[in-house]
Amino acid sequence: MVQDELTVRRGTPSLVAPARETPRESKPLSDLDDQNCMRIYLVGIYAFRGNASKQGVDPAVVVRGALAEALVHYYPLAGRLREEAGRKLVVDCAGQGVAFVEADANMALDDLGEVRYPPFPRSEEFVYDDHVYMANLPPGLLLPEIIGQPLLYVQVTRFMCGGFIVGTRTCHCLTDGSGVAQFLKSVGELARGADSPSVPPVWSRDIFNAREPPCPSFPHPEFQEPAGGDDRLMYTPPHELERVEFSFGPEAIAALHSRAAPGKPASRFDLVAACLWRSRTAALGYAPGDEVRCGMPVDARGKRPADFGREIPKGFYGNAIACTVACCTAEELCGRDLGYAVGLVREAKATVTYEYMQSLADRMVLEGRPVPEAKRTFTVSDLSNVGLEDVDFGWGNAVYGGPPMNALYQLPGGATFFRRRKNGSGEEETYGAIYLPKDCVARYMKEVEALTTTITETALRARY
Repeated sequence: MVQDELTVRRGTPSLVAPARETPRESKPLSDLDDQNCMRIYLVGIYAFRGNASKQGVDPAVVVRGALAEALVHYYPLAGRLREEAGRKLVVDCAGQGVAFVEADANMALDDLGEVRYPPFPRSEEFVYDDHVYMANLPPGLLLPEIIGQPLLYVQVTRFMCGGFIVGTRTCHCLTDGSGVAQFLKSVGELARGADSPSVPPVWSRDIFNAREPPCPSFPHPEFQEPAGGDDRLMYTPPHELERVEFSFGPEAIAALHSRAAPGKPASRFDLVAACLWRSRTAALGYAPGDEVRCGMPVDARGKRPADFGREIPKGFYGNAIACTVACCTAEELCGRDLGYAVGLVREAKATVTYEYMQSLADRMVLEGRPVPEAKRTFTVSDLSNVGLEDVDFGWGNAVYGGPPMNALYQLPGGATFFRRRKNGSGEEETYGAIYLPKDCVARYMKEVEALTTTITETALRARY
């Protein structure tokens, strides 16, 4: 079979409520949870191969039962959102339930083609979506209505080979990527016979609320329009964009390190983000004085309490991320060495402390929950250590787990996700993709190649 012959037949959708009585209460979200930019659904695809020990076991029945058990512990996910004064979001927890649908595909999982890496083939067939979309938005912008709607949608699609796919849509206001992974791992544990999740969920949304009174203590340039002219990327129609994949193995990382930080430590993320930001900027041909940015969501869970200023409770599944930006002019970024870009990326990440996140919450309350500025901003998000592939409902770990794409053009300016995998030689590589206007691709590829080509020790000595 080929992909074009795929047929997925969905059953009748229903609601899955918590398996037992849960508290009836209202729970306010944090001032980071209810940002306007979080009012979307995070899409996930989790693919599993058949397992001989599970012959005759219906994965949809298993997932549905474990989901009901998990909602006893994560009962706010079964609730509904309402909006109070100042666009403050509150979850009304009354056990309303999450949306669930079973489906069947007319082929084997392997007939889809390569399912280990994004983009995941025909992903739209495996994710249930009956959302009502908001009206009166700018042309081309579709945002789902989240008020009064299910906060989680789950579709289980069975394949003829015994494999299956679990597709999810999770309201971003309730959780971030790490929180989604925590929840789905809990569902998996319960599906495999556990009495309760090994990591109990923690609400504690008050830790990311605005101070009283709000007093922003950081400038937060991510909300300010960058200086300079227009950004052609934001106005390029999707059919004129080309998706360009990248993969950075040990040799490429070594070459980047030799240019950016010889003899000094540098993370893979910093090196790859700086390389792509610089190459993309050069390819898009911005004016020398145009301000360009690299935007990065930073997860507070990955920071040491000594550096961050507070310990995030284990089991916290709310939004613990803040966006920060590295900023400079196009001339500075492309006219100086790669180490300059790496330094800017590293410094921007280091600004995200607990005080920074409090300042962000303060600004949300004072300024009507603004959204980050996308103009001339290259947004990168590292999903390498989130653990989305570790979800296991009893058939073994997912052969694929995470967003169906490794780059998005739907967001203004686009967004890129970093992932890691083993290459044919068993070496770890960082991979992903970006979208560019078609006439910029050749220049971009040339810039990346120049930065990832190993330079000789003689040239290094001459340069440094």
